[in-house]
Amino acid sequence: MTDRVVLVPQVRVARWVANFEDRHGGTVLRVEAGALAGAAEDGSTFLARLPFGAPYDAAPEAEALAAAVVAPSDWGVLLVRKGGFAVARLQGTTVTASKVGQRHVQGRTKAGGQSQQRFARRRQNQARQAYEAAAGHAARILEGLQGPLVTGGDRSAVEEVLGEGPLAGLTVVGPWLAVPDPRRAVLEQAVLDACCVQVEVRNA
Repeated sequence: MTDRVVLVPQVRVARWVANFEDRHGGTVLRVEAGALAGAAEDGSTFLARLPFGAPYDAAPEAEALAAAVVAPSDWGVLLVRKGGFAVARLQGTTVTASKVGQRHVQGRTKAGGQSQQRFARRRQNQARQAYEAAAGHAARILEGLQGPLVTGGDRSAVEEVLGEGPLAGLTVVGPWLAVPDPRRAVLEQAVLDACCVQVEVRNA
C-alpha cells in the first residue's frame, strides 16, 4: 500500500473521483469522520477533506463535496523560509492585503574552528532578524484575524514567527504547504492550494 496526499481544486473534484474509479474499479462513497471516503474494488481508498479544517457532513457524493468548498470571509496565508517570507489576508478568494519580503541569510560553511563559530553566530543573527521582520509584517496584516491561517515553507521558521506575540493565538489549519523561497508567484499559488480539497490516497 502506498500513501500520498494530493490537493484537488474545487472544479476538478468530481473528475478526480471519476478517474479514481476508472483506475481502481467500482468505488463506494461514504461520509466518515467529517470527510468523504472512497473504497474501490481493488482495495485502494481515499479520504477527501474540505479546506480550512471544515467538516463535511452532506451527501456521499463528489459533486456535493465540491459544492461545499467555501473560502472563509476572513483568513490568511503565511509562508516563511530563511530566504524570505510572504503573508496575505483574504476575504473569500480576494486578497485584501499582502506583503512579500526577502532577507539574505548566509549558507553553511565548511570552515572550521573559530571561523566556523563566528559564521554560525552571524547566520543565526541574520535568521533571527529575518524572522522578526516577517513577524512584524504578519502581525500588521493579520491583526484581528477571525478565520484560519494556512502556513508553509520551513516548519521551524514558521514556528519562530508564530511563537510569541499577537500571532500566537491564530488558528492554523492544513494543508502544510511545502514551498520554495516565497515570492509573489509562490504566494499566489499557495492561496490556490489552500482552497483545494485535500485527498489522502492509499493505492493497493
